[in-house]
Amino acid sequence: MARRASSRLNPGIILGAVAAIAVAIFAGKSLLGKKEKSFSDARPIDIKELLENGNSLRGNEYLVKGQIDEKLQWTADRGQLVSVKVETPGGDEFIGIEIPAEFNQLNIDTKQKYAFRVKFRQGGIAVATGINRL
Repeated sequence: MARRASSRLNPGIILGAVAAIAVAIFAGKSLLGKKEKSFSDARPIDIKELLENGNSLRGNEYLVKGQIDEKLQWTADRGQLVSVKVETPGGDEFIGIEIPAEFNQLNIDTKQKYAFRVKFRQGGIAVATGINRL
């Protein structure tokens, strides 16, 4: 007499499917949770105004988008100074931005594009208050 085939699903397949769904949910939540905060409330910087008199921008926050051209200086206790290449209608311009030590955990690479929220202090020096990699 021939045996009948079982119509039940294999428990291993069920466990594998449940594990795959759990991994997909966990990965989706972790990717959505890492969404960077937007700088939509920051006004884009007017490069012409900065070049004419950077001190006039003192105390205000602006958005600077550009590519890291060069790391000029780095110290563990004071942060780093970078040169950022910003595209303008008149050609590329370079801005020095001080990145405070509170951002030392970020891996700022040359030739990478970033959006910086900067605040200008005395002397027209741009200090980063927020950084997002583009």
